[in-house]
Amino acid sequence: MDDRDRALLSALRENGREPVASLARRLDVSRARMNSRLERLLTSGTVVGFSVRVRDELDPPTIRAVSLLAVEGSDTDRVISELKGLPEIRAVHTTNGGWDLAAEPGTQTLTDFGLVLGKIRSIPGIVNSETSLLLSSVLR
Repeated sequence: MDDRDRALLSALRENGREPVASLARRLDVSRARMNSRLERLLTSGTVVGFSVRVRDELDPPTIRAVSLLAVEGSDTDRVISELKGLPEIRAVHTTNGGWDLAAEPGTQTLTDFGLVLGKIRSIPGIVNSETSLLLSSVLR
């Protein structure tokens, strides 16, 4: 991956629907070369898809958070599997440092949020957690 590929990825993060001709002009390459670069990024798995971004305040679930989780012993894979089974979990990440996992729960109400936190905390193997609500996104 070179600087132009990184510039292309940056442009696609801003607008995944930007026409190839516009991307080519923006990055000062021919349209054919832009198609080739984009196809290579897709084929290699660097780009795995395109999605729609919706303004946070219009995108239920409106209550979002980051839950940092400490997992006992070698239970991490099983805990990840159980977290994946909760529909309120938008993402799960492995981490380093004092926490083993970071989960991103989201719900439409605080009552539902409390219930999902209870589900997370009751997963066998989770020995500690700390959750912070996300108030607004300033960069995505």
